[in-house]
Amino acid sequence: MPEHPIEGLMKTAMESIKEMVDVNTVVGDPVETPEGTVIIPVSRVACGFAAGGGEFEITGEVKEGQAETQMPAFGGGSGGGVSVKPIGFLVVGKGQVRWLPVDGNALADRIIDIAPQLLTQIQSMLKREDYPPGTSVHVATQPPPNMSPQTP
Repeated sequence: MPEHPIEGLMKTAMESIKEMVDVNTVVGDPVETPEGTVIIPVSRVACGFAAGGGEFEITGEVKEGQAETQMPAFGGGSGGGVSVKPIGFLVVGKGQVRWLPVDGNALADRIIDIAPQLLTQIQSMLKREDYPPGTSVHVATQPPPNMSPQTP
């Protein structure tokens, strides 16, 4: 059975999209700075594809010697698109990996960046052995110096 024309349209469009989008489109080639830091660009890739067509009968006179079992006429088309948007960079160097977004909420990104350091500091504070077991800490409060005590 011969290949339907829509199959050829879809195959051509999909091959073209496959050529445009590969892993290097999402995670780009790393770039090394003179200091030894490696910067890796990261992008968001979105693809869309559509194909369609229809068959229709051709009416007319049948000439002598021509078979009546003609394949119906076909009309169709296909299309596709690719969107590539840079979203940030992975920076690897000095014993750490950092994410630098192109846009977005810088405060949230900074909090995520310092979270491991913050947790390490809290853990080290809790594990301190400066005080022997059973030691209690008392906190005394005093009014600020510029305020006088209230009299009833």
